[in-house]
Amino acid sequence: MSQLKAMVLAGSFALLSPFAAMAQEVVQVAGVEATRVVIAPPQTELGRTIKAQLSVAYQSADRASRSYAQTQKLYFFYGARHFEPIWLTEQPDGTATLSPNAEKIIAVFKNAALEGFRPEDYLTPDLDLVAAGNDPVKLAALETAFSSAAVRYAQDAYGGRVDPRKVNDAWTITPKRISEADTLVKLAESTDPGQVLYDLSPKSREFLGLKAALATFYEDDEVKDEAITIPDGKLLKPGMLDERVTLLRQRLNVAEPDIPETAGADAKADISYDAALVAAVEEFQKSLGLNADGVVGPATIAALNGATATTKQDIIANMERWRWEPDDFGTFEVEVNIPEFRLWIKKDGAVHYTTRVVVGRPQNQTPVFNDVIEHIVVNPYWNVPSSIAVNEIKPHLIANPGYLASQNMEMLYGGKVVNASAIDWNQANIRQFHIRQRPGGGNALGQIKFLFPNEHDVYLHDTPSKSLFARSFRAYSHGCVRVENPMEFAGALLALEPKITLASIEGMVGGDKERWLNLTQKIPVHISYFTLRVDEDGSIRSYGDVYGANKKLIDLLGL
Repeated sequence: MSQLKAMVLAGSFALLSPFAAMAQEVVQVAGVEATRVVIAPPQTELGRTIKAQLSVAYQSADRASRSYAQTQKLYFFYGARHFEPIWLTEQPDGTATLSPNAEKIIAVFKNAALEGFRPEDYLTPDLDLVAAGNDPVKLAALETAFSSAAVRYAQDAYGGRVDPRKVNDAWTITPKRISEADTLVKLAESTDPGQVLYDLSPKSREFLGLKAALATFYEDDEVKDEAITIPDGKLLKPGMLDERVTLLRQRLNVAEPDIPETAGADAKADISYDAALVAAVEEFQKSLGLNADGVVGPATIAALNGATATTKQDIIANMERWRWEPDDFGTFEVEVNIPEFRLWIKKDGAVHYTTRVVVGRPQNQTPVFNDVIEHIVVNPYWNVPSSIAVNEIKPHLIANPGYLASQNMEMLYGGKVVNASAIDWNQANIRQFHIRQRPGGGNALGQIKFLFPNEHDVYLHDTPSKSLFARSFRAYSHGCVRVENPMEFAGALLALEPKITLASIEGMVGGDKERWLNLTQKIPVHISYFTLRVDEDGSIRSYGDVYGANKKLIDLLGL
């Protein structure tokens, strides 16, 4: 930009000359490793200023860090173009304007709300071209700020804005990261950089369905009124009186009973949970596969608050969680959705098998993470976690030294079985011992478990407590996931397994010997937390925020 105001940069440029010689790239020439200098000298005052700023970042980065690799790429990219700006264009009168690609990215920033973002997070004050004027230092700062905003948007679109571990430190999902330098190169070289940014968002049908639902809140540039939401509260049973009845009638389009003329003008609305409303609730429960008993509990309230009652904040929070998910779930994989209390096996994206599950209690939450199923264990031992040993088993041992024997359990110390009844549990530290329950009919893991070794010691398994599967709310375990029909699940899981059959597994059941089967094909398993699910027709089902994680994420997102 020849007509931009000159700056006194000679001294700075001289200091950077040794660094320019360091800016080399390793290449292969005829199979021989060599180095070449790829840095073209700046030809304008703005170019020299941009180089100076990039050099400071490059030189200050730790050579062993990811930041060093990224700033090196960025330095090489700008160096190959004489450090001329990506986002600024010189006009004939010597002034600077935003480049066509920058204008296209600005349009994406302006529409950020439709992606669940805040436009002001990207359209920051330091992108003010008028304020920069013709000052090379200010223009270089604007160039850097624009690159930062573009990278920030790209990272938000690809991997989300919130680290999953800030919601719950047991949610061990590795945040997905873009390559900042590579992304800037793609944006600069593309004829449609806006689409490059849009393509970073998840491609899943459910994410796109949530995005479409979010768009309905911004019709005519005005946010729509939120739909009717039923508050949580005590169980509502037929015949009870409850202030929520009025909202229930509105939600299910059930007319209020006629108020007698003799009641007077001050008569209050009828808040009795009468037969007409009970019938409407039962029909609603039946339509979603819930227990059609007419009792309005947490699961029914969550479902009632889905579809037309979905809030903008809930949509955005669930979109954020989709950004945390892997790009590829695998062609044959297992999914568990904690708020839905359900498991699926999917093959090429289609449901191969599904069943109900019981997940961890709010005080013993099932963690969110991704892993692979490696083993099936028949007649499993239950290795008692130390937290259960301390909080639940030790008090029983103090009261009854023979408690372990009554539960078909044994205690080990140094790998050898010891007599627990001979130990003074008022003095002993139970954490120094290992407790396990032997295989058998009363074993807490039932007849079979599906193992994916992980830091949480969580897995899928059978259970002798079958009655819990009949409930709509199914958060009762100590953290593992109990499967309603484990043998059916095993059969479906073995669809691609060449060496193991369901018949062979069933033949192993019984006795006191634990049997391990190693899967030839490791099967991805994804334990997730979605309070909103999108059906094939685009309708949205809502489920209860069983651990309060959806609310916490909404708070972290500043919604």
